[in-house]
Amino acid sequence: MVLKNKRGLSALEFYHNGRKLRKDMTNWLLRDFGVRDKIRIEKRPGEEPDKISEVYPEWLISHLREKILQILHNMMMNIIAANTIFPLSTDELTLRRRYQTGAIINCQQLIQEIEYCDDVLPQELKKFEPYYEAIDYEIKLLKGWRKANSKIAEKIKEKTEKK
Repeated sequence: MVLKNKRGLSALEFYHNGRKLRKDMTNWLLRDFGVRDKIRIEKRPGEEPDKISEVYPEWLISHLREKILQILHNMMMNIIAANTIFPLSTDELTLRRRYQTGAIINCQQLIQEIEYCDDVLPQELKKFEPYYEAIDYEIKLLKGWRKANSKIAEKIKEKTEKK
């Protein structure tokens, strides 16, 4: 038995982390990005105080939610597609790499959408921090997985040279 802190990454860490990222971000979206309607009170001399509610536009929340959910969906589909290909030829290896690159692109797209949320939603930047970190970690895992293709490429090259 190997102690947990001495273990290396699992072969499918990119997959498990991607699923966790998707779940966590979906939960964040279910809470409407943590945006709450603001209520302020205006007091005028000689009048009763007025409660003024500033409601965040539902169409914007809905739009951002749909975009992020679609990118998360695409990221997982790219990961699954790449993982289902066990390359036996350079063409299959190229296709697998294309899907891996697609998943990395999706992560970059997620970062851009979160930055847009930061620009338009009344949130503090630290609220977005965990998502930035999780996406950066996923990118690191995906790039490591993609880099491992070079070992497979060597094996394919050896097999084709033997023929």
